[in-house]
Amino acid sequence: MYRNFSIVPNIIFGRGSFNQLDDILQTKRKGRDSYIVFVLDHVFRGKKLEGRLPLRGKDLLLHVNVTDEPKTKYIDQLVAEIRASNPVLPDGVIGIGGGSTMDIAKAVSLLLTNPGSAADYQGWDLITIPAVYHVGIPTLSGTGAEVSRTTVLTGPEKKLGINSDFTLFNQMVLDPELIAGVPKDQWFYTGMDCYIHDVESLQGTFLNEFSKAYGEKSLDLCRQVFLGDHPDRDDKLMMASYFGGMSIAYSQVGACHALSYGLSFVLGTHHGIGCCIAFDYLEDIYPEGVREFRQMMEKHDISLPRGLTKGLDAAAMDKMATVALGLVPLWENCLGKDWQQVMTRDRILDMYSRM
Repeated sequence: MYRNFSIVPNIIFGRGSFNQLDDILQTKRKGRDSYIVFVLDHVFRGKKLEGRLPLRGKDLLLHVNVTDEPKTKYIDQLVAEIRASNPVLPDGVIGIGGGSTMDIAKAVSLLLTNPGSAADYQGWDLITIPAVYHVGIPTLSGTGAEVSRTTVLTGPEKKLGINSDFTLFNQMVLDPELIAGVPKDQWFYTGMDCYIHDVESLQGTFLNEFSKAYGEKSLDLCRQVFLGDHPDRDDKLMMASYFGGMSIAYSQVGACHALSYGLSFVLGTHHGIGCCIAFDYLEDIYPEGVREFRQMMEKHDISLPRGLTKGLDAAAMDKMATVALGLVPLWENCLGKDWQQVMTRDRILDMYSRM
């Protein structure tokens, strides 16, 4: 049976489009005492972007710390903070930042309407009540969080997303001006998340013409951005992120993302750089992609950290492997239904030991 999946219904793209946010939100404000929650990456505290937020009346501004990958307990804390400030549901939750910030906004919008902890919903289609209206506004491009039905969270037992059609944003605002001036390493690692989405989708066993169409265009844009020199590279990367997210929406990612989840859970490695570290050891699975990835690193003078797992005890290494192996759909997309005969625990432990 074919999966009937949802997509973000409202999209604005273009330089300066962030200026329309107030008009968008006016249509959602229900009355004089209503309010909207703005979830803003803490790096923008006191910066120009914070001053541009269309705050009104009882609106609540949350500066969220994304130094670490989002955790389920952090989502629970933010939801409790919102409820303590105002017992009424907000009219909207607006996530402004990189992938982690947008994932936090998605998770908060879900947990405001669904009971329990964020950890209760790590998995596929466990959410039963629609989220509060929520908007995604990326200030980094590459993760595809703006279009994804997943909010990736680290829980007490696992790193796994809240995967649901209700997770999807109701609106996204894609303004390339917002990603100007991002530090080079962060720009590269986040962009490579998109590039790796494309490689894993296009070489996966779940591939279909829908995913292929989006993935091929995203890959072409990534090559223009990271191997060429284009004055409109921010516009191109923002669209590559969108198309890459759409490509995996109807297929799946693969080995690199599974391995990066293990790194993140045990070592706290951020997703973008974690994907880059893992991808560099997957030449036997994605030979052309890894070779091109290394060309991109050379062009932008990027050096990956080494020796991350040196000194880890056997229990930590085993936990890392358990987290990676638990992502069954990713391995099946990568290696097929008999993936367990190919990707053994010993093979994964060997790869981790070399990282």
